[in-house]
Amino acid sequence: MTTLSFSSPPPSSLSTLKKSPIFPNSPIYPSLPQIPTSLKTLIPNFKPLQSISAVSATTGSVADGGASGGTLKTRLKNGETLYGIFLLSFSPTLAEIAGLAGYDFAVVDLEHGHGDISDALPCLHALAATCTPAILRIPESNSTWAKKALDVGPQGIMFPMIDGPKSARKAVSYCRFPPNGTRGSAHTVVRASGYGINEGYLSNYADDLLIMCQVECVDGVKKIEEIAAVDGVDCIQMGPLDLSASLGYLWDPGNKKVKEMMNVAEKGVLKSAPGDGGGAYLSGFAMPFDGPEKLKSRGYHMVSGAVDIGMFRNAAVEDVNKFKMSLVEGCDGDQKDSKDGEEKYWSE
Repeated sequence: MTTLSFSSPPPSSLSTLKKSPIFPNSPIYPSLPQIPTSLKTLIPNFKPLQSISAVSATTGSVADGGASGGTLKTRLKNGETLYGIFLLSFSPTLAEIAGLAGYDFAVVDLEHGHGDISDALPCLHALAATCTPAILRIPESNSTWAKKALDVGPQGIMFPMIDGPKSARKAVSYCRFPPNGTRGSAHTVVRASGYGINEGYLSNYADDLLIMCQVECVDGVKKIEEIAAVDGVDCIQMGPLDLSASLGYLWDPGNKKVKEMMNVAEKGVLKSAPGDGGGAYLSGFAMPFDGPEKLKSRGYHMVSGAVDIGMFRNAAVEDVNKFKMSLVEGCDGDQKDSKDGEEKYWSE
């Protein structure tokens, strides 16, 4: 009968491991080297990410093969006229389609859209995938909304209902860290800084961010030149619908008096010197009676020509009407054939 014998365990057995530290670089062993905390130490060739808001700017749009590089601010300084869309559906799919279609920018609208910051974030992800700059329009011009919006890393922010230079200066301050402003800081962990990976964020964020102030009331138009002159205001966004309401023409935005007030506002902005710290660019919405081409011809630097919900509504209504009309035409044809058949029958 064969006798089984067991030799002593090899040096790499569990008994040997028990005698040596499992984590040799652990802080509890001070004589051993500590784990380096810098990514540059771990990876010598590591290059920090750019800010989320500038990623699409440096790569350009997928639709144009990256030909139109640069941030929105850079492109405006270069004299480009930018064409964009408003997104109110908070659908990442529609946001992605908008980006692939070739829009220069997309405004995710938290003012009139149903969504919150958490609803806007997937749209920002979709736009970033198509290298399309995102602008967030916040529902109210205050520090809380601005802080939450800026932390998710849009390339632009739009403040509604700016009625004078005082509210414009407040808007700018909400976008600047102390001592230049009042923005709360969590730059080490938020998306705007690549979750802290972008080491140059604090040096570049002010240069990359497009600050837009929306003028949409009579008082704002009266002070529009002062608003445009506020340091840090990059763009004046005209609000024709609210402006028409403030003039008493809610149901008639194309009224002659509304157009005259819009003309005064446009001239006030265009006489400034944008890009030199003494003025702002002019941005606006296209209307049925005032199309994108007309805005461009009047000197607008940014034109928003469509709204995702409006485009889908128009397409859906047209589709349904087209089908219903075909049914009516079909019935008329059937009745005519029936009548012709009866007449032919009785004539025989």
